[in-house]
Amino acid sequence: MGTRLSDYDYVLPRELIAQRPLERRQDSRMMVLHGARQKIEHRQFGELKTLLQPGDLLVLNDTRVLAARRFSDNGAVEFLFLERLGSTRWKCMVTPGRKMRVGATAMIDGVCLRVEKITPDGERIVAFDKDFDVYASGSMPLPPYVNRPSDETDAARYQTVFAREPGAVAAPTAGLHFTSEILSEIPHTFVTLHVGPGTFLPVRCEEISEHRMHVERFSLSPEAADKINNAQRIVAVGTTAMRVLETATRNNNLASRQVGPQSGETDLFVYPPFTFRVVDALLTNFHLPRSTLLMLVSAFAGREFILRAYEEAVRDRYRFYSYGDCMLIL
Repeated sequence: MGTRLSDYDYVLPRELIAQRPLERRQDSRMMVLHGARQKIEHRQFGELKTLLQPGDLLVLNDTRVLAARRFSDNGAVEFLFLERLGSTRWKCMVTPGRKMRVGATAMIDGVCLRVEKITPDGERIVAFDKDFDVYASGSMPLPPYVNRPSDETDAARYQTVFAREPGAVAAPTAGLHFTSEILSEIPHTFVTLHVGPGTFLPVRCEEISEHRMHVERFSLSPEAADKINNAQRIVAVGTTAMRVLETATRNNNLASRQVGPQSGETDLFVYPPFTFRVVDALLTNFHLPRSTLLMLVSAFAGREFILRAYEEAVRDRYRFYSYGDCMLIL
């Protein structure tokens, strides 16, 4: 089953970590896992429609990534702005933290900010001298394993074509493979989960049940709930969409496969063993070793099967992580 952090480790050559997106979104490879038969197939993402059944419904996360990365005018401090708390106050993460203790100041675009508070998670509450929109001149907050500055390409490609609800500081990467044309041919609906920086934080507990997930905001509309409740099979596009659906059914006093319209926060941690009430299939990218996302897909498909699939993906030179290839678990 796998209850320890070391049970979710694998060896990944650094050259397999995708540093840039493919020229065309739809050209990604897609590993297909057939759970009942424990069979692995190698396909292209463009073949997704042929693997779906009548009555299937794709559920996608329509969060929009904010241009949340900024640097101080002297280049000494990097800021990742997470949430606006008022006209001049923001919650952010800073690197290096030692430069930004309580009372420390910095300048961004000639405007001074001061650290008011450090949260228990190490985030900073800062106040600017005047009303200031940090996102207006910000850049895309690429994941730490993308070893380059973001550029104009990332402004478009580290964003899904259906992104519409601003609030994330990381992309729901399983959705990055879709074009508007592909999506128009497949029944689908949207939920929203604003992906937070905690998605990249390491698990530090060897006993994984002791780990506590970061809190993320989500919403599920009445229209989406109606479509989900009337579908024959639910295909979650990404771990974020899955967490919304499995949270929603646990929040409602309804039949196990039913969800109701709602909004709120979730810190749902999915790891083996876990009973999935709503999701029948999952499209997802390849995830970091020892991560909560690898634990989630292991709960869905079985740890041994997932690790065998990852070993095969490494042998076959799949591209990993945010700008990498994808996996369809049926």
